Amino acid sequence: MDTLRMHNGDSVAFSTIPVMDYHCFSSLIVEKLSSGTASVRHCVNYFGYPLDEELRLVIAIADDAMHDIEVFSCRVPECAAIQSVAVQVPALSRFEREISENHNITFEGHPWMKPLRTTPDDYPFYSIDDEELHEVGVGPIHAGVIEPGHFRFICSGEKVLNLEIMLGYQHRGIERLFLKKKRLIERSVLAESIAGDTAVSHSVAFASLYESLCGFKASEAALWARTLASELERIAIHTGDLSAICGDVAYQLGSAVYGRLRTPIINFMQQWCGNRLGKSCIRPFYTPYPFTAEIAQILLTTLTVYERDFVEMGKKISHFPSVLSRLEHTGIVTLDQVSEIGAVGMTARASGLERDIRSSHPYLLYGNIDHRPILKHHGDVYSRTQIRKEEVLQSVGYIRDMLENVPDFGIETAITRGVAGAAADKADTSANAAAAVGANSAAVNLGHAVAPGMFAISLAEGWRGEICHCAITDSQGEIALYKIKDPSFHNWTALELAVRGNEISDFPICNKSFNLSYCGHDL
Repeated sequence: MDTLRMHNGDSVAFSTIPVMDYHCFSSLIVEKLSSGTASVRHCVNYFGYPLDEELRLVIAIADDAMHDIEVFSCRVPECAAIQSVAVQVPALSRFEREISENHNITFEGHPWMKPLRTTPDDYPFYSIDDEELHEVGVGPIHAGVIEPGHFRFICSGEKVLNLEIMLGYQHRGIERLFLKKKRLIERSVLAESIAGDTAVSHSVAFASLYESLCGFKASEAALWARTLASELERIAIHTGDLSAICGDVAYQLGSAVYGRLRTPIINFMQQWCGNRLGKSCIRPFYTPYPFTAEIAQILLTTLTVYERDFVEMGKKISHFPSVLSRLEHTGIVTLDQVSEIGAVGMTARASGLERDIRSSHPYLLYGNIDHRPILKHHGDVYSRTQIRKEEVLQSVGYIRDMLENVPDFGIETAITRGVAGAAADKADTSANAAAAVGANSAAVNLGHAVAPGMFAISLAEGWRGEICHCAITDSQGEIALYKIKDPSFHNWTALELAVRGNEISDFPICNKSFNLSYCGHDL
């Protein structure tokens, strides 16, 4: 059976996506994603699209060996009952739960059709009837500033036998907002708000997708700036996570030093684009904040001071027995487990599964960088800590190389200076013959319109892992569907597996070693 093969950042006519009956569709999924292919193929998105009083199920499967993405679909009646494939392909369990929740489709034989983003008051949490066991509930009110989630532990004494995580307490409906909001600046702000600690990477995915829909090729300068911002985001968040990991094992020196080191990186982002998280740094079609020689020198100086202290602190952690005793052999997720659940990013790589969009489906300048993913094989908290440390130094090296050849931002600067005024701000980016490009509260008319009847897909490797944005446009060039997948969607199951057999006091360090996103899941 034929599939449509695309590359990262491509857009194609939606009508060219193969359509088959559900039996053939599900059989092909099992064939493509059987356990023997988990190291080279995985599902990057699977969703439903209501069309002509039917539901079109569309799946996108990344082939890391061929460096492309296979897309195919099927039609099912509204409110249909169809056979689940999650028993044979557990990685699709969450996707099927989402489709069922959004479109009232019944997946018969699904191993556990629990809510994904709804939180019924009478939800029957998994339980074991045994007088020697006890349950511990944490949340859904979270003590920090992140969004709420509920963690239900079943314990024998201090040992965790099972953890069930319930999310969805703050479902924002952000995918629907991409349809409701018509101006490009509004959609750009939505993209950078999907997960606040991943503002750059989600913005990169959105910009690449939107430009593809308009048939626009970004300049080398824009690609350079987006690559630089992506690696700076990786450095900043990894450094902050290392501080939190040290704090969770009561290593106050590490917590303080890593916390201090994060500050100059995010302060540099503020110097460059006016926001410490990189919001407004990335916009479709152009670069709002061109990179200058003066800014490059500031960054070089910042990295020189940062790297010296970062390396010294890393050596201390690697040789401090009381830290190692808490990190090593704690929160283990095996290679078989991450392969089965379809884990992505750092979570997969810490267990020996090479999954990194920068190398398997290169975008921006990563094809020129010749990126080599960092792998560990123990799948424990220490492996995830090591990956953070080594990826930070890898990113610093990439940035140093990039700063030796800063591109000419002359064209980008001319576009920025040519930003239209308030009249252009009223332009509708999809309905007008020429797309209006947002720059803060204004827009530039670059003569690019969103193409009608298209399907586009964009992958980016955020610091957590693989991000996927998909869009479908209708016959008028309006966005009819916008589908987002944050890496946390795949990886929350890994945390549930990691804590089994550990003491409940180790949960905070296990949790922080993944640092998954609540808001990235509760779209």
